[in-house]
Order: sequence, then C-alpha cells, then structure tokens
Amino acid sequence: MKKRIGSYPRVRTEGGSRGVVSQAGGVLLAETVRKTGLDQAISAALGPWRKARAVHDPGKVLLDVAIAVALGGDCLADVGMLRAEPAVFGPVASDPTVSRLIDALAASGKRALTALRQARAQVREYVWALAGDAAPNAAGQVVVDLDGVLVVAHSEKQDAAATWKKSFGHHPLMGFVDHGRGGSGEPVAALLRPGNAGSNTAADHIEAARLALAQLPKKYRRGRRTLIRTDSGGGTHEFVGWLSARGRWLSYSVGMTISDAIHAAVLKVPASAWTPAVEPDGEIRDGAWVAELAGDCLKGWPKGLRLIVRKERPHPGAQLRFTDADGMRLTCFATNTKNAPIAELELRHRQRARAEDRIRAARATGLRNLPLHDAAQNQIWLEIVQIALELLAWMPLLALTGQARRWEPRRLRLRLFSAAAQLVTTGRRRILRFAKHWPWTSVITDALQRLAALPDPG
Repeated sequence: MKKRIGSYPRVRTEGGSRGVVSQAGGVLLAETVRKTGLDQAISAALGPWRKARAVHDPGKVLLDVAIAVALGGDCLADVGMLRAEPAVFGPVASDPTVSRLIDALAASGKRALTALRQARAQVREYVWALAGDAAPNAAGQVVVDLDGVLVVAHSEKQDAAATWKKSFGHHPLMGFVDHGRGGSGEPVAALLRPGNAGSNTAADHIEAARLALAQLPKKYRRGRRTLIRTDSGGGTHEFVGWLSARGRWLSYSVGMTISDAIHAAVLKVPASAWTPAVEPDGEIRDGAWVAELAGDCLKGWPKGLRLIVRKERPHPGAQLRFTDADGMRLTCFATNTKNAPIAELELRHRQRARAEDRIRAARATGLRNLPLHDAAQNQIWLEIVQIALELLAWMPLLALTGQARRWEPRRLRLRLFSAAAQLVTTGRRRILRFAKHWPWTSVITDALQRLAALPDPG
C-alpha cells in the first residue's frame, strides 16, 4: 500500500539557476514595439526630456513601464520584472530614474502629453497600414466609442472626490476604436476627471472626442466615415450640435434619456410601425421591437437627427422603470445616418456595449487604481496605460489569428506572456526555446514568425 502524499507531487526548490527566462512570452510585446516603430517614435517625442550624458533613453524608460503594465503590473516599481530579464528586454532603468522621468513629464504639462499623443497617432496610422484587411478602417469607416470609467482611490489623491456610485476616486472619460466582432479595440482618448465629474458633461465629451479624432489618420478626423458612439451621457444638445457642426459632419449614434416628450411620443406609435429588432447574424431578436419617432420631440435638435426607440421585454427579475411602458423596457438613441433600416441602426448602436469589454480590459491593465498622487502624474500614467492597451491590441491584430485575436489581457497573460523559456546563446545569437509541452507554444512561435515577416519601420 502506497502512502498518500497529497493531490500534487512534492518537489524540491533551489535558487540560482541561469538560462531560464520568466515571462518569456513578453517577447511578443517587445517585437511588436520594434516592428511598429513605437520605440523610435516615443524616443523622438521625448528627446527634449533627455538630459546630457544620460544613460537611459526616456522613450525606452516609458516603454518599459508600458510593457510592464501590459504584462500585469499596476505601479511604476513593477518595471522590475523587465529589469530581471535584460537578455529579452535590454537594460532597464532603476526605480528612482523611472520616478524622475514621470515627475519631469508631469511638470511639463500639455507639452509632454502632446508629444506622446502625436507619436502614438503616427504609429497608429502605420499599424493600420500593416494590418491591411484586418485594420479597423478596412471597411471604410472608423467607430469610436466614448464611455466613462470609475477608478476608486484608497487614499487622498489630487482631484479624488465622491462619485455618483457613492465611492471615492476619479471618473476618467475614455475613447476606444472598435475592431469589430473579430477583434478587440484600442484606446484613443483618456481624459482624467475628478470623481464628481458629471456623466453627461458636454464639454468633457467634446474634449474626449477631440483627443480621439486627433489619434485617427487625417482623412478620418472629419466626415461621415467616422462614427462616434456614446451612451445617454452624450445625449446633450451641445455635444450633438458639435458633432454635426458645419465642416465637421461626423456620423453619430448617441443614447438619449427617455424624457416626458419621448415617452409621450412612444405611446402614440401605432402597432404597425414597430419593426422586429435583429441579432448580428440577421436573426430576429426575440421580444424586441424598434420604431422611429417624429414630431415635437425632435424640436431643438440639429437637422437630420433621427430618433429611434426600442422596446423589449425585460429579463426575468428586472424591475421596470417609470419611463417604461406597457411592461416593456424602453431605450432610445439618436443618429444622423440616413438611408439605413432602423433595425440595422439599432443593432449598430447596441454593439456599443463592446466598450464595456474595453473598459474591463483597461481595469485589468493599470486602471484598477491611479498609483500616483498628483493629477498631472496620473495623467501621464493614463498615457502609459493607453500605450500598454495599444500593444495588447496591436500584437493580436498583427500576429494572432482566429479566436486568439479576441483574447482579453488576462487570457493573453495566462496563456502567452507567462510562458517560460530557456535562453541559449550560440554563434553570437540568442535563442529562446519555449517549453515544448506548453499548450500554447505553437501560438507564440507562429505569432513571432508573423511579426518577423513584417517589414522593419523605415
């Protein structure tokens, strides 16, 4: 009879082994940085902040922090995981050097932010060109989703305040480019705001939209080829008027609050005017109908605005609201898209829910909290978070296929980035040998081959 030793085998542990690389899958991110030219762009942008006889390039320092955040870090000190692997990530600055750089950039205010944002926009256009048919603008239209996110603070930080959810912290307003059903999304705006900032503040939505448009290739910064989607927080006269202003002519799909006028108009819609809602595969959505409103509820809004309402049976257990009617949950949105069926427009607006997935990914990538004290420092941190999220979006866009392209950051870290490898030096070359038994080794090696096949930035 064998003596039971537990559910897992007993192993001995020893330290001091060489030639083993932890987080070896992070080489995917390092190679993405190199192939997209992000390192060159950020280094050139932060050139004015490099001191004479400095050992470390400020651009490399900032990118090291961004890669550490992409790998799961949530503070500046987590750059230490890269410092431990110089064979893969190169020389990494010390923690005090990193802190001094963040302080210097924060002290420069908008000058540093503008430099970083211009570099990101430049690289974004190049990445989309590399992606070809997989790029988010391949269909001729770019979709930008704006949404707010609550970031809880557990200490007294500048601009931290009570939020509408009775928590304490900040309320950034973010923008994401939607990659569609076959991909994820990438950040194009992050506006740091106090915790008590309103959800429907038109000035903030306009500023976030400006930041987002500046990140797009020039031909998408105005015109109907760019669609701005928001929830009801964007359904204000000022913001809709700004989107449709002469010379801007952006497409929009913004949620609307069910006002008394809209509620009265819904009750007057005849039964024959309701159209069944549809699902992405073209099938009819069970228990949901859409209709277009007209009349007095359109007064005061820009010309060309279409008001579309959906009624749907609430899910079991859901409570009805005062604005609901006849036992149906009512939601409403406004758009200026013409010559399109209202069921198709309603489906397009409903897919704005993918922004919630992007926010979940952002929370898992450095936005769980804002680790610094000053608002200017945390705004730099938001730029670092955006760079990390861009790497997590661009790497699958350029190197992964199938379902792997849709993996969120947590899954990428668990399956790809956390893979260990052996570092072998031979013939003046360094080779990473990933574990043969790791289930996703082929995904890593195939992705690296696709990245290697891309042209080097000129």
